[in-house]
Amino acid sequence: MNINAVYALLFREAKIFFREKERIISILISPLLFLFVMGKGMASGTSPVAGYTYQQFIFPGIVAMTILFTSITYGLYIIWDKRLDFLKEVLAAPISRTTLFVGKSLGGMLGAIVETLLLVIIGALFILPLDPVKILLSLAAAFPISYMITNVGLTIGAKMKSMEGFGLVMSFLTWPLFFFSGALFDLGTAAHYIKIISLFDPVTYCVDLLRIIMLGQGAFSIWADLGAIAVFCLATTVFGVSAFGKLQQEK
Repeated sequence: MNINAVYALLFREAKIFFREKERIISILISPLLFLFVMGKGMASGTSPVAGYTYQQFIFPGIVAMTILFTSITYGLYIIWDKRLDFLKEVLAAPISRTTLFVGKSLGGMLGAIVETLLLVIIGALFILPLDPVKILLSLAAAFPISYMITNVGLTIGAKMKSMEGFGLVMSFLTWPLFFFSGALFDLGTAAHYIKIISLFDPVTYCVDLLRIIMLGQGAFSIWADLGAIAVFCLATTVFGVSAFGKLQQEK
């Protein structure tokens, strides 16, 4: 692992992210619509967690949704890099594909962490009062979650040849991951087949971990959530490094 190379890749991705201010704002539109339109529109909906409204109940799930969509979309940038001389230079550099993968993954995490911070601050002000400790814990949880999902996006991007193809795969993958995670409903009262599918959905454990941090209650224990996320992080790293090992420059 070349730490200097990882830093250089992370620094490049940070410059690109903060240069695209429209991207930072546009990614927050969907979560805010879910919170302030759907959350308020279903004001009569009951919350499984006593003492919280339905809008407050879905807030951790919407935070997880923001991380999901921000992180996995980052895979588009590796397709763009394939068509530019930048990737050619990186592939020719004396660094391992593991270094390249980790650097790109950390760069993708940066965007998700920034979006999470903005959404958590908005939520703490207008939806769910959170003390500084819960805000910091939510951000800490966002690191492994965004790493795991960024790995998925990079793995898909490394195998795809067009942005259109990536968009189709992303739509096919992200919405099921989100809806089966229990972000908008209580898994305890869900249909049996939804409960079974949710156990294999990595976002389920992300939502549950954030719900435990923010609301103090979840479907699983905090150790089960952390253990599942750790397993998915390891698995996505292995698949991602393998996919990057076959990465080639394209025009």
